[in-house]
Amino acid sequence: QVQLVESGGGLVQAGGSLRLSCAASGRTFKNYAMGWFRQAPGKEREVVGALTWSGGGSYYADSVKGRFTISRDNNKNTLYLQMNSLKPEDTAVYYCAAGGNIHTMVIGNPGYWGQGTQVTVSS
Repeated sequence: QVQLVESGGGLVQAGGSLRLSCAASGRTFKNYAMGWFRQAPGKEREVVGALTWSGGGSYYADSVKGRFTISRDNNKNTLYLQMNSLKPEDTAVYYCAAGGNIHTMVIGNPGYWGQGTQVTVSS
């Protein structure tokens, strides 16, 4: 089983960078696909990106492609989201998630969720 805790959110100016971390506990972390979702006020929750358990396969939403990068350190049981060239439209609560494979992650059905961390990008 997996428990997830996000950190690293905050306030940043447009064009700046921010890195989110997701600390996972549980002995099965290595065998889970991992991903990031976000939800802005008045909008539906959407997938930001996902990574296979091996780290060899990835998916990114078109809105963040080229600006955001997902990585994982299985030795530290930690998932990261590096966000560059941030825009006000990126403002949202960001959630870490874990699932059995990248396909279920991309369609929005992960097995585990973190509590979320707020990211605010000023104009």
